[in-house]
Amino acid sequence: MSGPQCCSNPPLLNPNAGAGHVEKLAGLHSYVAGSSNSNLTVILISDVFGYEAPNLRKIADKVAAAGYYVVVPDFFFGDPYNHENADRPVPVWLKDHGTDKGFEAAKSIVEALKSKGVSAIGAAGFCWGAKVVVELAKSRLIQAGVLLHPSFVSVDDIKDVDIPTAILGAETDKMSPPELVKQFEQVLAAKPGVDYFVKVFPKVSHGWTVRYKTEDPIAVNAAEEAHQDLLNWFAKHLK
Repeated sequence: MSGPQCCSNPPLLNPNAGAGHVEKLAGLHSYVAGSSNSNLTVILISDVFGYEAPNLRKIADKVAAAGYYVVVPDFFFGDPYNHENADRPVPVWLKDHGTDKGFEAAKSIVEALKSKGVSAIGAAGFCWGAKVVVELAKSRLIQAGVLLHPSFVSVDDIKDVDIPTAILGAETDKMSPPELVKQFEQVLAAKPGVDYFVKVFPKVSHGWTVRYKTEDPIAVNAAEEAHQDLLNWFAKHLK
């Protein structure tokens, strides 16, 4: 993840973006949207740029509008990756914010949601966040998962997943190239009784679902198609 692709088109972070609000959940500041009375929850797990990315919050609002209580935790504790800090490139930043730490924090979020009476939890992860979703899936802490242009996810990871899983890949992606996504699909296809959905989007690159340019209609359309796939997956598997 040291290449430039992981961090192309960085978002202009905005703590006030979105129609929801920020509150603390399990000790983490979290952007929440939708009705807290809904017993169906979706956790969105960000890429390295964190939970203040406006496009990510737009996705959260879109998922909330479909009837879910949506939680976007700040798994970086106020310290998202800053592409302008040359002294702290991604590999250095990751030493403080590994996906293993993200998984530990995500477990506490899941516990907090279950203590509120939530009956089903889905999780969608973008890049860095996809690996955290995989760990939640391997531990059966969620009922359905969506991986969007995943980073750090291996074939062995997917071998340990046995919940409904959707994987949305990009044609141009050094982190999870189409060949690797195809391997993920083959592993899932060999699991009897595990529903899966795998799609590689043409003419897009790593990060396209969340770091799209809002003024580029082609980019917006590709991102929105992926968002709809995400919504369809949760509609099918979160009951």
